[in-house]
Amino acid sequence: MKRKTFVSLVKTSDRALGIPAAIDLLALNSVQGKAVFLKPNFNTADAFPGSTHNDTLKALILHLKQMGSREITVGDRSGPADTSDVLREKGVDLLCRDLKVKLQNFDALPPDGWKKVNPANAHWRNGFAVAVPVLDAERVVTTCCLKTHGYGAVFTMSLKLSVGMVNKRNMSELHSSGLAMGKMIAEINQAYTPAFILLDGIEAFTDRGPMTGTRKRADVLLAGTDRIAIDAVGLAILKLLGSNNPIMGKPIFEQEQIARAVELGLGVSGPDEIEIVTGDERSRQYAEEVIKLLQE
Repeated sequence: MKRKTFVSLVKTSDRALGIPAAIDLLALNSVQGKAVFLKPNFNTADAFPGSTHNDTLKALILHLKQMGSREITVGDRSGPADTSDVLREKGVDLLCRDLKVKLQNFDALPPDGWKKVNPANAHWRNGFAVAVPVLDAERVVTTCCLKTHGYGAVFTMSLKLSVGMVNKRNMSELHSSGLAMGKMIAEINQAYTPAFILLDGIEAFTDRGPMTGTRKRADVLLAGTDRIAIDAVGLAILKLLGSNNPIMGKPIFEQEQIARAVELGLGVSGPDEIEIVTGDERSRQYAEEVIKLLQE
C-alpha cells in the first residue's frame, strides 16, 4: 500500500491568516536554518490570479521567516514581458526591500547563471536551461495560482509554474510543441524538488487564462509537498467551480501534465494516494466536495 500524500485545505478569503494555517497543517518544517528560494508566478503583471497577489507573497515571506529560514530570495522570469518591468509594475521590488529579502531577476543572470538540463527520454529536442539560483538553493518554495491556460497547457498551477525557471530561449520550442506541451512542462519539474507549494485559489480563472479570463471565487488555499497532488486537487476545485470543456471533460489523472508527471515519478499516481487535511468545519465540508470530484 502506497503512503498517502497530504494536501492541506483552508477555506478562507484572508491570506494573512490562511497562508500560515495551510502551511502549519502540513506539520513539517524543512526550511528552518536554510536559505530559501521562493518562486512566485510573475509571468506578467496582470492582476491576480493572472499573477501572484502581493499579499500572498508578503504573508508567505513572513511565515517563512517565522519558520526560521536563514535567508529568502524571491526570483522569477517573466515572458514575453521584461521581468524588471513586471517586478516594478507590481511593486515587488519595493515589497522585497521592505521585507529585507533578496530579489533575483532571471533576465539579469549572466551566461553561467543558467545550467543545461537534459533528462533522458524527454520530449525536448536538446534539453533546456534552468536558472542556477533554483538548482543551487538549499530549499525551493513555490507559490502558484489556480487557473486555466488558453494556449495549449490546459491549466497552470504548480507544474506549469516551473516554466518560469527556464531560459526564454527555450520558450519557442515549448510554445510550438503542440500536443507535447503538457509532457514538456512536466519534464521541467525533474530539475528540482520543492520543499512545499502554496496554491492561492481565493480567486480562479475557470476559462481562458493565464493573464486574464473568466473569474470565479473559490476562497481556498492549498499547501503540500507534492506537485501532482496540488494540481490534482486544484483541478478538482476548478471542476467544482464549473470550468471549460478541457477541464470538465477529462478525468484529472488523464490530463497530459498530470499523466506525464506520474510517468516520471514526480509524485502521487492516483487520487487514492491523496489525503486532504483541514482544521475547521467549513474547510472539511468543502474538502468532501473536492474529494468526490478528485475520484471521478
